Amino acid sequence: MRFLLALMLISASLASAVIIDRIAVVIGKSIIKDSDIDRDLRVTEFLNGDPLDLSEAARKKAASRLIDQVFIRREIEVGDYRDATLQQADAQIDKLERRKFRTQAAYQQALKRYGIAEIDLRTQLQWQLTILNFIDVRFKPAVLVTEDEIAIYYNEHAAALRREHPGKSSLDDAREEIRNILAGQKENREFFAWLDDQRKNTEIQFLEASLR
Repeated sequence: MRFLLALMLISASLASAVIIDRIAVVIGKSIIKDSDIDRDLRVTEFLNGDPLDLSEAARKKAASRLIDQVFIRREIEVGDYRDATLQQADAQIDKLERRKFRTQAAYQQALKRYGIAEIDLRTQLQWQLTILNFIDVRFKPAVLVTEDEIAIYYNEHAAALRREHPGKSSLDDAREEIRNILAGQKENREFFAWLDDQRKNTEIQFLEASLR
């Protein structure tokens, strides 16, 4: 009897130690787990310097980001796109430490406060750099900025350009900066239109109602 009681107690203890990682969203043949959402939230808010928010609204935004990333990951896997390296991610971490934290100890304390491991941060930064490269390679070649568009932008923002670049704010001075701004805007529009198409053409099942 004592043996059976002890066995039951051990079994109960083991059962309580098991952490169930539920599937939260199904995108075609891909899945997003609760732990993916939690990790994305914590790392994103750490990078943005925002207070940690694990509310349903914040989880919904994180799930939406991860759905988009499923489509991006698929496209990267089938296309000839370059992955960023962990060394590049480490360079971003070094910049982050210098910009936001005075000491290594302060940086480590912040990681602990947000409940994330440095490897999660490195992996996230590596992935972000990979996405930026994907967007640049996939959508930039289709972008064309005309001289008329540059002139219109200049006329609409001339006062701000004069404030930002006193003495060097003519159209010729600002042309390349404006071209880059407009190219970036068009690139983003192409990217988000592509994401919208992916969502429309893919079955997405939310297994948690609050994420819809």
